[in-house]
Amino acid sequence: MKDDLSEDEFWRYAEEEICQILKRTAALEFGTFKLSSGRITPYYVDLRVIPSFPDAFRKVSEIYIDAIRRKLGEESFDTVSGIPLAGMAFAVIVAFHLHKSFIYVRQTRRLSGRERKVEGVLMPGNRVLLIDDLVTTGLSLERAAEAIKAEGGVVTDAFVLLDREEGGKERLARNGITLHSVLRITEVAKRLYEMNAIGEEELKIVLNQVKERKS
Repeated sequence: MKDDLSEDEFWRYAEEEICQILKRTAALEFGTFKLSSGRITPYYVDLRVIPSFPDAFRKVSEIYIDAIRRKLGEESFDTVSGIPLAGMAFAVIVAFHLHKSFIYVRQTRRLSGRERKVEGVLMPGNRVLLIDDLVTTGLSLERAAEAIKAEGGVVTDAFVLLDREEGGKERLARNGITLHSVLRITEVAKRLYEMNAIGEEELKIVLNQVKERKS
């Protein structure tokens, strides 16, 4: 953990570490990809690979925990909810280290047993922090929040490592949920370009994608 760093020092550290990890794990790919939202994108950030690299997984998990402490504080929520599948690994680590209960929301309702979408024990009135790896449109987080609210939970905040800046923050805000992110994709792309990890053409692809989605 980096409790000894100032706010500015911590966020600079987080940016540098995450960009180095994205470079080492080749998590940023360019081509034509279809996202879970159905959108077609010219680049893809595969954060699912990070748990396959123990050192990277540890560092990213620590950054999640420190960032949540700094932005939200440990007393602002009772329960952590992971978003299947990519957000689950990070959410479990956060819940464990911050001594919070853990739940997750199924993408489809279970056909056996209790037939509920929310797995785990959720007490009425529990304040739930949603955790995912990244956000694009915000649809997955929105649906998870709806399922949790239907079970009596309260959702006011969501936390991700990376915001792709394609409307997710605004969608969640319309539903009374504040999105917190460690980094935005424009910050990542610019730093990776400075590191010679991507070229000028790839930088333009990311920046143009964000610009088009915001227009």
